[in-house]
Amino acid sequence: MVAPSGPVEAGRLAAGCAALRATGLNVTVAEHVPDSVNLDDSAPRRAGWQGLAGTDADRAADLTDAWCDPAVRAVVCARGGYGATRLLDLLDWDALAAAGPKPLHGSSDVTALHVAFGNRLGVTTSFGPMVAGLLGADDPDAASTASFRAALFGGPPVPVTGSAALRPGRAEGPLIGGTLSMLTALLGTPYAPPPAAGRVVFLEDVTEAPYRIDRMLVQLLQSGWFDGVAGIALGSWDGCGDPAELAAVFTARLGPLGAPLLAGVPAGHGPRQHTLELGAPVRIDADALTLVPLPGGAR
Repeated sequence: MVAPSGPVEAGRLAAGCAALRATGLNVTVAEHVPDSVNLDDSAPRRAGWQGLAGTDADRAADLTDAWCDPAVRAVVCARGGYGATRLLDLLDWDALAAAGPKPLHGSSDVTALHVAFGNRLGVTTSFGPMVAGLLGADDPDAASTASFRAALFGGPPVPVTGSAALRPGRAEGPLIGGTLSMLTALLGTPYAPPPAAGRVVFLEDVTEAPYRIDRMLVQLLQSGWFDGVAGIALGSWDGCGDPAELAAVFTARLGPLGAPLLAGVPAGHGPRQHTLELGAPVRIDADALTLVPLPGGAR
């Protein structure tokens, strides 16, 4: 268990670890997960200030140590928030590559790690509920928990059902993407997401107004990132305004790309958080409202 981003509330962490143990996992909490510092890495953390789960160097060390430890079978993130992008320059990518692949699981701010690990290490990663989030809730969604467990322990591919086809069609390709604001934050950096050409893109976010979502989509479009995209799956958009306005934004911005556009996929920040394997092949069928994993994933 690592915390590459924001500070972790102790009660939620304990509940999440108990939930993981209930699935049959042995849990080791990295050294600095309980830490909490200010944005300048100073401690103690001041009330009302944005926090981090330890200094950048300590969070990067926890992640590196966990990934490179042969006794660790999977690296699971405690929560999102903010801070993962600050680790990217501090990670020893040669050591991480030499350690070999294993599951990296998390979502939201962890999107930065998904993109970087996929690009630099050539591994698939696991986008889904986090330990101090949904997994540590008093009454976690059973389907989300089952999907998380299947992602770590393996099993037959489970189709994910969306709620609406904003543009019909069917396509196949590797699944990429994650939280929209994180993808746009990486543009122009050495850790930018790979072009979407020939790929199926998954997008979601939380508490972003429709005009901000529109602006981020325009930025990705103007950068050429969406050129040649095979398909687009839209997840949850909790706290992102009027669903009708969002649908209009997605249809106007993404519809002209000509790719299948499936909305309402139960993944992201919503009450149901299906785990998706980023980098693995999928089939998107907007007519049937499904996103189906295909053989060829790492796990």
